[in-house]
Amino acid sequence: MGDYRTLTVERRGAAEWLTLNRPERLNAVDATMREEMHAFLDGVATRDDTRVVVIRGAGRGFCSGLDLRDADLADAADPAHAYQLLFWQQRFSQLVIKLRRIPQPVVALVNGPAAGLGFSLALAADIRMASTGAVFSAAFIRIGFSGGDCGSSFHLPRIVGVAAARELLLTGRPCPAERALRLGLVSEVVGDADLEAAGQRLVEELLATGPAGLRLTKDLLNASESGLGLEAVVAMEDRNQMYCLLGGDPAEGIRAFQEKRPPRFR
Repeated sequence: MGDYRTLTVERRGAAEWLTLNRPERLNAVDATMREEMHAFLDGVATRDDTRVVVIRGAGRGFCSGLDLRDADLADAADPAHAYQLLFWQQRFSQLVIKLRRIPQPVVALVNGPAAGLGFSLALAADIRMASTGAVFSAAFIRIGFSGGDCGSSFHLPRIVGVAAARELLLTGRPCPAERALRLGLVSEVVGDADLEAAGQRLVEELLATGPAGLRLTKDLLNASESGLGLEAVVAMEDRNQMYCLLGGDPAEGIRAFQEKRPPRFR
């Protein structure tokens, strides 16, 4: 699963737990972490034996965004470097696209700040849980950039609604955990010490489902979110159900229900 300098990867059964591991910088993303995340996501996308991915941050924060000390943006705004700057930007934004497109559901466990790029990474997860100390912030706009970055203007309105998304993206105002729960940005808020255990319980629920059905549901939700019409979405649902039926998981699920036992999916 790779030998990383800025990430740690732990395998727990059929789940991989990815930890952003630069706690001294609140897990800010530098060039090394960026490329290691690309390597991890490229690899996990091909692993059929990995059914769930968890992403979290080491130490006091989830991810404080781009490491501005590493980026040195103040000296980068030269029109002659426009193409190089676009490529540089896309190497970050493609992380969000890959995180959304890997076949495994992604669970983000957010402690402390999730700011800038860290906010965008959390938004790209399928399910977000937070500790009481978590704070979300579209911090880009506060340092002169657009408030929308790395998919935030796509994901945030779909998660919390247009009005709240406009406020958060236009102001960069911090959104603490309690408000994030009210907005539907996170599904659960627990104490700092309880976040890992709560995440493990959620992972176990996900792993109790049929393997094919879990992946196909994420695929379906991504397609629906991207704007497919009702007929196209229903056609995908029909295809998915037939695929699962032919694979045998529903037969086992029905037998387990009748026999009052947990299903034993392959």
